[in-house]
Amino acid sequence: MRKVIVNEFLSLDGVAQAPGGAEEDSSGGFAHGGWHMQYMGDEVAQRWVLKNIVEADGFLLGRRTYDIFAAYWPNASEEQQVIAEPLNTKPKYVASRTRSGQLEWQNSTVLGGDLAQAVAALKEQDGGDLHTIGSTELVRSLLEYDLVDGFRLVIDPLTLGGGKSFFRADGLLRRLHLVDAQVVSTGAILATYESAG
Repeated sequence: MRKVIVNEFLSLDGVAQAPGGAEEDSSGGFAHGGWHMQYMGDEVAQRWVLKNIVEADGFLLGRRTYDIFAAYWPNASEEQQVIAEPLNTKPKYVASRTRSGQLEWQNSTVLGGDLAQAVAALKEQDGGDLHTIGSTELVRSLLEYDLVDGFRLVIDPLTLGGGKSFFRADGLLRRLHLVDAQVVSTGAILATYESAG
């Protein structure tokens, strides 16, 4: 059975909104877009993020993340091809209430019907693990439906004082098992967790 692995950049206070740039998502008046980029200079962190992308068998993406990626990665520079190639060629499953039909980015499919049923069916297929990147609303839903099997988090040493998190204040206790962790030169923590049931 395939697993669903959540890949996220997080602030210490659990914010995942717009880590790469202000244009990603300024909803709710979020003014700190791009907060993560100052921590991407560490080579260990770069290799870790790349390893997660390369070992994914496919990607689950929310509509906003899909739109950002589809506009960028097919046109990535030569030096970015090490990341662009797996993102461009591997299957992408897009959760969207507003998109339907054929998607322009290669190997992209809109998840039709009920999200929980569609993702559960993907998990039952043969193949390797499916990774989410960004997609905070999608991750919230996947957690709600108990479809997340693990997390790979880059936790940056800063707080943002507000913004989108994929953890809901729902009162549910979710136990995780720390599989691996390391601190890199920027002070970021690379943490791998599995669901502990």
